[in-house]
Amino acid sequence: METENGSTASGFSYLGINFGDLTINDNSSSAFSDCNSDRSGEFASASSESRRKLLLSCTGDDFSDEFIQQLVYSLNSSSIEEQKQAAMEIRLLAKNKPENRLKIAQAGAIKPLVSLILSSDLQLQEYGVTAILNLSLCDENKDHITSSGAIKPLVRALRIGTSTAKENAACALLRLSQIDENKSLIGRSGAIPALVHLLENGGLRAKKDASTALYSLCSVKENKRRAIEAGIMKPLIELMADFGANMVDKSAYVLNLLMVLPEAKVALVEEGGIPVLVEIVEVGTHRQKEIAAAILLQLCEDSGVYRTMVAREGAIPPLVALSQSGTSRARKKAETLIELLRQPRSGNAAARDI
Repeated sequence: METENGSTASGFSYLGINFGDLTINDNSSSAFSDCNSDRSGEFASASSESRRKLLLSCTGDDFSDEFIQQLVYSLNSSSIEEQKQAAMEIRLLAKNKPENRLKIAQAGAIKPLVSLILSSDLQLQEYGVTAILNLSLCDENKDHITSSGAIKPLVRALRIGTSTAKENAACALLRLSQIDENKSLIGRSGAIPALVHLLENGGLRAKKDASTALYSLCSVKENKRRAIEAGIMKPLIELMADFGANMVDKSAYVLNLLMVLPEAKVALVEEGGIPVLVEIVEVGTHRQKEIAAAILLQLCEDSGVYRTMVAREGAIPPLVALSQSGTSRARKKAETLIELLRQPRSGNAAARDI
């Protein structure tokens, strides 16, 4: 049975050591973005009167129920410009004043905002996505957002929206996925291929947001399979190989979640992941070395062929160094992996061991 952070309750044992928890215990969530940023360039396109109202929305201390009701009413206007103005003010109220998030939802803003996400006007869609993201930061709103049918429109924005809409849609889906029952629903709605595409083709912020959402969603087995089928291994390996992109940790944690699946191990090898992981064990940070060793350990646990490939890549010397200088957890993983790699094997065993 999988836990919330993606480790398995049963795991596996070797030499009397249980490796049920192959994630790093110093809080892997610290490797990921909070997915709560909100940027849509609202001031650049606003009129002077709009800027005044928006500044009030950003800095004001209190807003009457009537003011919020008027904004909600304007979301249903026949004027796109009026809808945009209302959506901008709502998203800013929800961004800057946490206490406003529940108040705005209770005023009936969620359903019309979800409708805006389906707009053919990409800027209006972006504002709707961002407002929903900001409202989703309130835990009490998450069920309401989901029951209002937001998931499929958010997935649509993730596929066809502006770059900012895609990033904020990924963040909103992450927030909704924090309710366990939503993980499968989001996966069934087509989010995984869209997030994998964003991970591979988006900018740095988009890659960070996509990896964070995928890390949450792939704690569910069916979403792991969807991610593998969507081709996630290629971008993960590429990002792990690029130390300058600041994505090594994030990609490795997502990959670690996937390694319980045999098809993930096959894909990792086919995409050239072994030399990348060995390099991380050699030159990565302490945390990166430990998670890379954990992934290699899962790869090698029941395959003599993969052990041979890892050993031939030169993994033993950096693993020996890790076994001497790493944390106690890292040392244990490195020592166990070294023992596996040094096991004598016959040629016939190797041929049938994959």
